[in-house]
Amino acid sequence: MTSENVCLQIPNQLLRVRMARFFQRSSCGHRGEGLRASRDIVPGQLLYSASPYTYIPSKKARSSVCEHCLSRKESLLRCSQCKMARYCNATCQKLAWPDHKRECKCLRSIYPNVPTDMTRLVARIIFKLITASPCSSEELYSVSDLQSNIKEMSEEMKGSLGQLTVVLQFYIKEEIHNASQLPPGLDLLRLFGQVTCNCFTISDGEMQELGVGLYPSMSLVNHSCDPNCTIVFEGKQLQLHAVRQIQVDEELTVSYIDVMATSQERQRQLEKQYCFVCDCKRCEMADKDSDLLAGEEHAWKEVEESIPKVEELQSAGNSEEIVDLCQAILDKYRDVLPDTNLHLLKMLDAAMDACIHLARWEDALGYGVRTLQPYQLYYAGPHPVRGVQLMRVGKLQHHQGMLEQASDTLKQAFDILKVTHGREHSLTGNLKQILAECEAELSSRT
Repeated sequence: MTSENVCLQIPNQLLRVRMARFFQRSSCGHRGEGLRASRDIVPGQLLYSASPYTYIPSKKARSSVCEHCLSRKESLLRCSQCKMARYCNATCQKLAWPDHKRECKCLRSIYPNVPTDMTRLVARIIFKLITASPCSSEELYSVSDLQSNIKEMSEEMKGSLGQLTVVLQFYIKEEIHNASQLPPGLDLLRLFGQVTCNCFTISDGEMQELGVGLYPSMSLVNHSCDPNCTIVFEGKQLQLHAVRQIQVDEELTVSYIDVMATSQERQRQLEKQYCFVCDCKRCEMADKDSDLLAGEEHAWKEVEESIPKVEELQSAGNSEEIVDLCQAILDKYRDVLPDTNLHLLKMLDAAMDACIHLARWEDALGYGVRTLQPYQLYYAGPHPVRGVQLMRVGKLQHHQGMLEQASDTLKQAFDILKVTHGREHSLTGNLKQILAECEAELSSRT
């Protein structure tokens, strides 16, 4: 072993020791392998933190985030060669070059076309496999260990992945001219399956999508619709936090999907992407389904049919039209559907976001306040989505001079985020500062 290899091994050994304090890889019955607690764990405990094996900014965020650190910036430097990658500054560009070097040629070769997120991510994985670069996020589970679920996938899904392999080969042809240059034994279809079932959506502190990344060891964490852990991100750094008291030998779980959906819809999503049928207690009991679909069926079905139009307007950035459409629907079904109805709640969320974009603060607050009770119902306990929503509403209340209400709302948000994000997370720090400002203003009134 060379001295360089020794230097690479020491951090991994330390990381294994740190992780062993909290969890270990273990069999979890019919769920296959997973992670079990090595000791009793308290809510808010940071259990794991790791950089990605590889990652990319997502299509939604590509023009507004740095390719290296995933920070949002109004003005970014563009790579002069591929014309697509963007960076905060020359430092970020230099740090990103080892991962960008080979793909830069590929991006140039297809310019002005742009590869899909999945194609670009898989290409980066291949380039990394060729260089055999070590990665701390593989200490428990490597890329080669990842399950592909190809045999369990529908023919439609396999067909879609097969088409992506063709697109990929065209995309990487500048760097990999034929199959002999691929890592030995690499099956492209299987690799796409592995990525589909194991990649993570990287989001900012407020749960807005930034990118897609692969964190192999965290693929061992199994799903539950009522999880005892949550995953958040600080930049591209993944953090696993406990959100409940966890007993020694208890399995660690996270939710792979948004739990604000009916049990039938959750099971459909999980089976389609992850190839398993969820049998957690929430799904067995169809918990919250009656609340999610409360009100007259003909009415919520009409609202449901309007959601694609709202999403289309969101993609186009037509905030005024979003508010008009959502308000018309909310007025029409005011006495027919409660705010807890899933589809009506989506309209409230969309209207709030659009009003914030338009700086219509009072209107945004009106919509936001209506979401708080449904969010408490569907995101019970410390949940990052509810914590962020409380923070957003609290900031709007503060802006409108509603200091007592803002203080109460922001305190509720802090009680959640200190568990889901941790006290050291930048979002929690920002919230703490806003709360301090609000309380200082309250004190000056007395």
